[in-house]
Formats: sequence, C-alpha cells, structure tokens
Amino acid sequence: MSALNEKIIYNTPECLTEKVYHFCPGCHHGLVHRLAAEAIDEFGLAESAVGVIGVGCGVFLYDYIAVDCCEAPHGRAPAVASGIKRTNPKSFVFTYQGDGDLAAIGTSEIIHSANRQENITVIFVNNSVYGMTGGQMAPTTLPGQKTTTTPAGRIPAGDGFPINMAELIASFRGTAFSARVSLHDNINVRRARKAMNRAFQAQVEKRGFSMVELLSACPTNWRLSPKQSLQRITDEMIPAFPLGTFKDF
Repeated sequence: MSALNEKIIYNTPECLTEKVYHFCPGCHHGLVHRLAAEAIDEFGLAESAVGVIGVGCGVFLYDYIAVDCCEAPHGRAPAVASGIKRTNPKSFVFTYQGDGDLAAIGTSEIIHSANRQENITVIFVNNSVYGMTGGQMAPTTLPGQKTTTTPAGRIPAGDGFPINMAELIASFRGTAFSARVSLHDNINVRRARKAMNRAFQAQVEKRGFSMVELLSACPTNWRLSPKQSLQRITDEMIPAFPLGTFKDF
C-alpha cells in the first residue's frame, strides 16, 4: 500500500505517556488507563483535568496519564475530588479507584458524594479482590472465591454478599450516570469506551455525579492465567455483576 493510501485508524492517546506499564501480565489497569486517556483527549480536557487516585494498583496513574494528579488516603478519593471541584469548578475532576478502596474503606465517601450530586466522575475498577494490598476479600468478592482472608472461600452467611455498586449508586437522585461494563473481549472494550465517554460527558455538561464500573481481571490474586481470567469474567463475574447502564442523563 502506498503512503498516499494509508489511513491511521488507531493511535496512542496524546495524554498517555510513553512510560511502560508496571502491571502484572493480564491485568486490565493499563487498558482502563487508555480508555480514560482517550476520553480526556476526546473532550479536550488535558489542561483542566485532575485525577484523584485512591490506594491500590492504580496508584501510579500519574506516571501514565499526563494530567495533574493528587493522591488520597485509602477510600477518600471522592471527598478529595469534591473539594478540588468545589474550589475550582472549571476543572475536570475524576477519581480512579479499585473495589477495596471504593466499596469497603470508602463506602461512606462514594455514597455521600453521589447523594450530594457532586459534579465529579468516578472510574471504578472491579476485580473482586484487594490487589496491591495482599489479595484479601473485598466487598465485591464472589461467594466461594478464595482470598488470603477467605482461604476456604467467601461464605455469605458470615462474610456477606457481594455489593453491586453500579446499581447502588444509580439509586441516588444526585447521580447522573452509572454503568457497568467489562473488559474481557473486544466488543465489550468498545462498549466500555462509550460508557467512559458518557461518564465524562456528564461532568462536562454539569449533570452531576457519574460513575463507570469496569469488570477487570486480576490473574495474580485469582491464581489463574490471563486467558483463564478472561473466562472467569464471563462465567462468574458477569452473572454476579450484570452489565448495563443503570442510570443515564
């Protein structure tokens, strides 16, 4: 094919840095970073965006996306993001959080931020386990799933049931957008891209609180190969955490 006939249909997002990801093989954090970077480029937010990062595997987001970032204590990212947005309303503020950070230690912060209609966007990576901090049971851990704190598997009678955060957040009147997507195949990645953009659009249009939950693989803590992890999302996670948009402005 001659140079005159070549057409670029896919390229690296402008705000994504060239630093090599440190994530484990098969982890989806790198893909989530790309989707966030694409949305930042799509809406022209590179100069105004502020990422607030919770404790966990995504804590080094500032190495990979070239926007201003602020680290928050474990679970407190929505509170920090709310403060930044209120003091600088022209900024675009998003949090990047895992399930342990958002749904366990940060349950109060995420619920009240949604209820207050804070005009922030939450990127929620759900891999059903504490990742960086030791592989413990998270609020999203599935019944029977073995973790370092449930070596015999999670037993709902004593350990509780998984919490469906996307549905919970959608129940608040202050929420403009809440959706759950998956990253286990190309079709779902494309759907995830649309949901990410919609969550960003909600803030750009000052609609209120928005969140996109992404089902993600954690081969290391699941003790599975990357290929097996993709199948686990299909066979186990999606039945427990149905995909879909639960609230849309």
